[in-house]
Amino acid sequence: MIILGVVLILFALAEPAVGQDTRIGIIDFYGLRDVSESQGREALKIVEGDPVPDLVTEAEHRLKALPGVLAARVSRICCTGGRTILFVGIEEQGRPALQFRSAPQGSIRLSDDVVQAGGDFDKAIHLAALRGDAGEDDSNGHALMHDPTARAIQERFVVYAARDLRRLRQVLRHSAAEGHRALAAEVLGYAPDKQDVVEDLVYGMRDPSEEVRNNSMRALGIISQYGSRWPELKIRVPTRPFIRLLNSLVWTDRNKASFSLMELTSNRDSSLLKSLRKRAVRSLIEMARWKSAGHAYPAFCLLGRIGGLPEDQIHAAWSRSDREEVIDAALKRP
Repeated sequence: MIILGVVLILFALAEPAVGQDTRIGIIDFYGLRDVSESQGREALKIVEGDPVPDLVTEAEHRLKALPGVLAARVSRICCTGGRTILFVGIEEQGRPALQFRSAPQGSIRLSDDVVQAGGDFDKAIHLAALRGDAGEDDSNGHALMHDPTARAIQERFVVYAARDLRRLRQVLRHSAAEGHRALAAEVLGYAPDKQDVVEDLVYGMRDPSEEVRNNSMRALGIISQYGSRWPELKIRVPTRPFIRLLNSLVWTDRNKASFSLMELTSNRDSSLLKSLRKRAVRSLIEMARWKSAGHAYPAFCLLGRIGGLPEDQIHAAWSRSDREEVIDAALKRP
């Protein structure tokens, strides 16, 4: 079973993929409250159909110069119909800003063979995605790709997680090297005892590096799915850290948090759904309205559950493109 497959880990583009159009297909916004989307688009000065910009720094500066805007992020994500998606995040003044830990300063690093495997995996996953072979099997509580080269490296991660568990934990918590912390979070998800690493990965969700947070959430999302499938294991993944990141300025935080919460709300826990409504309903609504359907669906599904709608009714509303029905149900729920 796949819920967080590599096809959904849509990565920022350094260069266009083979066969990919170098133009922008969709521009979606989030974080807008007092600032309107039309104001954001005017400041962005990029429209659908434009070439993908090599740099987005100038656009972020223009957005930040808008009255009432504290910070802005523009993320280039692959792909819709072969074209790039721009996600534009705004953090307005007066809104609660998320705080993360200070970066650790320790000298501890991962072993050379783990670092080599991480680099090899990055190359393998990129090549697999270009071939359209990005499926994976999450049934063991960790990701194993269909692509044989990438899968063989992930099977090495299983060995490293058992061999280096203590070191992986120390690197995640204390290493000054951001890339080592991110890889440590990824490999920790392959530990034999999934409950044993939940606390470590939750800790990783407050790392100042978005890559560390992304890898931590991805591993926890798969572990939570595994725990639902095997309730006798009594795996417990806390939900509040994911809710918090639905309000992040960073797109990957919102993306991974929404996909993970789809699994974490599958049992319709009433206290969790109430907390989502209280703490993140505005963010979920704007995400559910994204034109990029694959990224909008998790928030749409969460809103349907908040609104008390049966799963078949949520799916039917999605099929007929009636997003407002589900949004209205969530807003009316006490």
